[in-house]
Amino acid sequence: MNNPAQALHQLGQSLWLDNITRPLLRSGTLARYIRDLAVTGLTSNPTIFEQAIGSGDSYDASIRVLAEAGLSGEELFFELALEDLCEAADLFRPTFDASHGLDGWVSLEVSPLLADNPSRTIQAANRLYAKAGKDNLFIKIPGTPDGVAAIEEVIFDGLPVNVTLLFSREHVLAAAEAYMRGIERRLAAGLEPKVASVLSLFVSRWDVAVQQDVASPFHNRLGIAIAMRTYKAHCKLLASERWQRLAAAGAQVQRLLWASTGTKDPAAPDTLYVRALAAPGTINTLPEKTLLAFADHGRVEQVMARDGGYAQAVIDEFRREGVDDEALAARLQREGVEAFATSWRALLTRIREKSAAPEVRA
Repeated sequence: MNNPAQALHQLGQSLWLDNITRPLLRSGTLARYIRDLAVTGLTSNPTIFEQAIGSGDSYDASIRVLAEAGLSGEELFFELALEDLCEAADLFRPTFDASHGLDGWVSLEVSPLLADNPSRTIQAANRLYAKAGKDNLFIKIPGTPDGVAAIEEVIFDGLPVNVTLLFSREHVLAAAEAYMRGIERRLAAGLEPKVASVLSLFVSRWDVAVQQDVASPFHNRLGIAIAMRTYKAHCKLLASERWQRLAAAGAQVQRLLWASTGTKDPAAPDTLYVRALAAPGTINTLPEKTLLAFADHGRVEQVMARDGGYAQAVIDEFRREGVDDEALAARLQREGVEAFATSWRALLTRIREKSAAPEVRA
């Protein structure tokens, strides 16, 4: 009998895990999620790695070995991260092959300190992808205005890209435009147009941002409405003559990925965003706790409307309550970049401390 996670997969939505730790890999837990819960990919970010490396001792021995070999800072971190992600990429390789590159991906983010530097972002993306040597590794680049400039070039270079930190329909369309320009340039240069990419829209952070400013009947509604409005625009984009021309030439669809889908409000259902964001042709990357909750007691009820449904009516309600969604999208993106940069600095501090700590022997 299928569990709810498998039912979502059969609906046509990919479930990815928004987490990576060495114990998750080495204990067989990730392999079990792939087998039993239809997990077909994995995402990471600086905060996830900060928590994985900073807590516990599962990385300590590797950190000491790399430090003794002369590595430090970001160079040491990327060695640790790539060891984990390459192991995960190998677990997902059968999925990648069976889906012809649509699924089976893992993601590694460039340094968030490069968010306003397109040229260095391009260099870092190419370096990390080449170092990994895995076909099914996405390089994550923030979809900020500077990041979008880098994305076009990186797609033209043929690198798979997970565009992260998108918060609105407009953010998604700007990133999709950069992707299509990169593919069009590849076609004009006689290059293979099949370069994978996904568009990661962050959902629950909208609701956290407005919770103190609106009455309780408005809680936990705005993020879903923003997602629905974005889904409508994305469906329209995929039906456009421009995209259809690229698809006919061999380009791969740039799918929407729902990110930040764990419920933050303890008063709301723990599967709120998973239920609401059920949409064929999309991806939902789930925190481990949310994945297990949905597999246990989630329900697949209705599919997201391709025409946006009631999204605009809800957004209009919030505007009447004084919420400027355009300004809030820009603020959330800035705060997202800053939060990842803070995690990045904390991560490098923990690595430095662990590198200097004496080895404790039993």
